[in-house]
Amino acid sequence: MKPQYFLSSFSIFLLFLHCTNTFAQSPAAAPAQPPAVVASPPAATPTQAAAPHGITNVTKILEKAGHFTIFIRLLRSTQEENHLFSALNDSSTGLTIFAPTDSAFSELKSGTLNTLSDGDKSELVKFHVVPTFLSTSQFQTVSNPLGTWAGTGNRLPLNVTSYPNSVNITTGLTNTSLSGAVYTDNQLAIYKIEKVLLPKDIFAPNAPAPAPVKPAPEKPAKEVPEVTTESPAASVDISSARIFTRNLVVGSAGLLASAMFSL
Repeated sequence: MKPQYFLSSFSIFLLFLHCTNTFAQSPAAAPAQPPAVVASPPAATPTQAAAPHGITNVTKILEKAGHFTIFIRLLRSTQEENHLFSALNDSSTGLTIFAPTDSAFSELKSGTLNTLSDGDKSELVKFHVVPTFLSTSQFQTVSNPLGTWAGTGNRLPLNVTSYPNSVNITTGLTNTSLSGAVYTDNQLAIYKIEKVLLPKDIFAPNAPAPAPVKPAPEKPAKEVPEVTTESPAASVDISSARIFTRNLVVGSAGLLASAMFSL
């Protein structure tokens, strides 16, 4: 009996130890919690969607492309760089820029840029900026002349003609074509050109004002001979003189005859 009792007691003891260890190692499970919800980022606003790559910097784009050193210098010296920066971030219509290469400026007469005033330099830069985005296909439907930042009018003409494989640009002084796209993102288009677009307003002399028309000299009036009319008194005097002369002659003849007879 004692061995059996001992075995039973030992078995119960082992079972008790096993249960104690189990509860010690496995605490009561907490009630199940729902999985953590990860917050998704807010949807992009229209402003963010319009500029997914950040603020567009024209001079940085031109510097990266290369061969636009002189045009970049003009953009900075005329403060048009800041104007472009503001316009691209405020405008909903975008911009199109015709960027002359350094070789395009080298074709100008030496010292041309140095002879321009600050105002003329600013106008020259603005003449290369169209205040709307134009893709190459849109050149087929634009109306001439194109308006630029420099303005419009017969002193600032900018006309484009689109062909199947090229786009030609004329200003009345410059005739060139687009030689490639430097950058485009549906808001800004920069096209490379091999000649500087020269506006007539700066590089063509103003037509001289027409000289005043001199009135035709007046023809001298023909001299009209004076018409003299004898007054009645003059007529009477002439007649009296004639009668007196005739009487004098007759009297003299009579005296002469009397003298002859007396002899």
